[in-house]
Amino acid sequence: MAGKLQAYRAKRDFRKTKEPSDASAVAPSNRLRFVIQKHDATRLHYDLRLELDGVFKSWAVTRGPSLDPADKRLAVEVEDHPLAYGDFEGTIPKGQYGGGTVQLWDRGYWEPEGKLSPQRQLEKGDLKFTLDGKRLKGSFVLVRMKHDRDGGKRTNWLLIKHRDAHAVDSGGDAVLKAETSVASGRTMDAIAAGRGRSPKPFLLAEQAIDAGAVWDSTEGSAADARAGKPARTEPASRTPKAGCTAPAALPDFVPPQLCQSVERPPAGSGWIHEIKFDGYRIQARVTGGKATLKTRKGLDWTKKFGAVAKAFKDLPDCIIDGEVVALDDHGAPDFAALQAALSEEKTENLVFFAFDLLFLDGEDWREQPLLARKERLEALLRDAADGVTLRYVEHFETGGDAVLKSACRLSLEGIVSKRGDAPYVSGRSDSWAKAKCRAGHEVVIGGWATTAGQFRSLLVGIHRGPHFIYIGRVGTGYGAAKVDALLPRLKEHAAKASPFTGKGAPRRAPGVHWVEPVLVAEIEFAGWTGDGMVRQAAFKGLREDKPAAEVETELPAPPTETAPPKPVSRRGGRVDILGVPLSKPDKPLWPDAEDGRPVTKLDLARYFEAVGAWLLPHIQGRPCSLLRAPDGIEGEVFFQRHAGLGTSNLFELVKIFGDKKSYLQIDRIEALIATAQIGGIELHPWNCRPGEPEVPGRLVFDLDPGPGVSFDAVIAAARTMKERLEALGLVSFCKTTGGKGLHVVTPLAKPGRGGLDWPAAKDFARRLCAAIAADEPERYVVNMAKRLRKERIFLDYLRNDRMATAVAPLSPRARPGAHVSMPLTWTQVKAGLDPARYTIRTVPKLLTTSKAWDDYDESERPLAEAIRKLGRS
Repeated sequence: MAGKLQAYRAKRDFRKTKEPSDASAVAPSNRLRFVIQKHDATRLHYDLRLELDGVFKSWAVTRGPSLDPADKRLAVEVEDHPLAYGDFEGTIPKGQYGGGTVQLWDRGYWEPEGKLSPQRQLEKGDLKFTLDGKRLKGSFVLVRMKHDRDGGKRTNWLLIKHRDAHAVDSGGDAVLKAETSVASGRTMDAIAAGRGRSPKPFLLAEQAIDAGAVWDSTEGSAADARAGKPARTEPASRTPKAGCTAPAALPDFVPPQLCQSVERPPAGSGWIHEIKFDGYRIQARVTGGKATLKTRKGLDWTKKFGAVAKAFKDLPDCIIDGEVVALDDHGAPDFAALQAALSEEKTENLVFFAFDLLFLDGEDWREQPLLARKERLEALLRDAADGVTLRYVEHFETGGDAVLKSACRLSLEGIVSKRGDAPYVSGRSDSWAKAKCRAGHEVVIGGWATTAGQFRSLLVGIHRGPHFIYIGRVGTGYGAAKVDALLPRLKEHAAKASPFTGKGAPRRAPGVHWVEPVLVAEIEFAGWTGDGMVRQAAFKGLREDKPAAEVETELPAPPTETAPPKPVSRRGGRVDILGVPLSKPDKPLWPDAEDGRPVTKLDLARYFEAVGAWLLPHIQGRPCSLLRAPDGIEGEVFFQRHAGLGTSNLFELVKIFGDKKSYLQIDRIEALIATAQIGGIELHPWNCRPGEPEVPGRLVFDLDPGPGVSFDAVIAAARTMKERLEALGLVSFCKTTGGKGLHVVTPLAKPGRGGLDWPAAKDFARRLCAAIAADEPERYVVNMAKRLRKERIFLDYLRNDRMATAVAPLSPRARPGAHVSMPLTWTQVKAGLDPARYTIRTVPKLLTTSKAWDDYDESERPLAEAIRKLGRS
């Protein structure tokens, strides 16, 4: 990507132009996007930009597009532009490349035509495509001119309209009479004068537009154009607001206002909603053009954030509340990248997102309503900030649930809701509330665990009164670089005895090392178990800005205003679950769930909502086939692997080597709800590592009993498989299949470069099953022929091939009874186990007290060593 945008960056000085750099956040889209920008530079022209391979391929159309096929418009190819440019509307300063006014004249989606890929068409100099915009629709072609086909310096093309229902026979340029922006409604003159409202983003949050919430890392979050917010024609006055105390001495530090945690954003009017950033809360105090940056505890971190401090040099004396953030390659906040920047002392690319104004020019603004403070802050930054390192945080005045949904879709941390009429109050108050997309917590490290000398997990806790309470292990989120940086800190504070007190404290065991409780870590996790342990916790990084003694349990508080217990709304025959619409919610999918009552589409969606946090880690990042029963299990039932027409954009799409079609992937709970909407009953993910379809991530052994085999015999087979795997150094887990068998699953560690592939994994599984069958041929068979399976258990190793799938844990089954593939502890796998008790109705409650698979992530083991042991046995 960097190479594609090298020419774009080389031509621009981002300290002077407000054009976006390539670091801006852009939401993913299942459709290719296009924009046409009217550009009054040296001469008026129209810039056509088509999204392809992560950038905008761009052409300057000198006379603008025409709807008349007889018109051949010259289109000069220019450098690739970042996708964030698709939301740019404004004025490029004189003296800068392309200086002049830019208007968003049209935008929408495009699709290539023909059998060749668009990349190949561009190479051949003949790109056929269809536009679906606000003003331009139908089929077009870009044809490279004859003398430019040899790859010379000239890159002139012709833009021609194909004859279709949108073509005209004359007056093709009449479409250019539309003079206002499709994004802001402004004319070119209004944009040049800086009048009117800023444009409503499209590219930076395409998925979120219908929800009324968007994210733009160049400006924070952009306001909803439908919120009814009046357009500003002039900057806010610099004179004191009524009621401000003036003059006021600038304090050295103001204890920051903090948030209450809530499950859902507050409902009702009077609240505004901002994006929650995953960084360090910082207060900037500016005097005489020099900034001092302090943490929420008042620690001076100006030197740590040296490059950020310089961004305040043109501001008057003031105190601004905000957050310092590092942005990843997609423009989203990245806490790990922030830590890396601090440890390497490379802070030039960090960003200060400013969201509140406390003091300005001798005036104390804290007693003023939040909206007044933000209005003044926006004007201040517009006049004096660079817009790159120092940015204003926009807000939404309606639809907190929609804003949260959009933030979660974009993989952001969550949102902060604030009373628009409230003063700034130091400490925790009920006028600020935070709702997160995923459970997160600050914890104190009390120890770490190793296996065979290798780092495996952290043992963490929180303070509760006089006790330091153990809350579980953090077993994922560690790359080699993180471990290398973390271990010296742990060893520096090594302790001889356990720091944990109170009930449930772990005991010393082989491989457990104790640590003084002084290091604070940031984690994210799937939720709490019934006994108060964190479930499936992942390490994000160490926090240096909060004392360990202040890390306590932070349980969500109820919303400030009364709201329904679950986010469901009915409109006619439709129900919304987590903002995802369900049509015909009362349609039966199963006749009953062992209780005589039909199981509806709404019941399935509610089930996915309840178990989604547990289920997702086992399917995220992996292609996932669906067994669909749109009219219920007694109607047509079919498999779907690939995305089809009308596929919800809540699904991720993934390309697999050797297949031109995109596979479905489920990475968030909303996608599970979308699965219920289309009657997706069974989930069958690949067994690869997340995001790495070519790398085996687990082995699944399907124990399938033939006629005449009791379930107790299947249980005995599962325990035999467990023993064999343990003897080979592998850790195993068990689950029901939702049918008559059991699955034994073993997670695999990631192999080194050039490590084991799918054929090796499948061969290992085959040889292991064959060895078990050879020892007890009267009980087991590895041949799937039905004639051989009578009174025997088929040891199915075929789930362990590259494109093979196995039903996911907690997936329902399209069989009578609405049974579920239930994860079990090995103590549950004993005579008398009844798989029929695990249904859509019973599992959510059972799961809240289950410890099944709690240590799954910590149990990954290398397959290579197991293969060597099997070869010696």
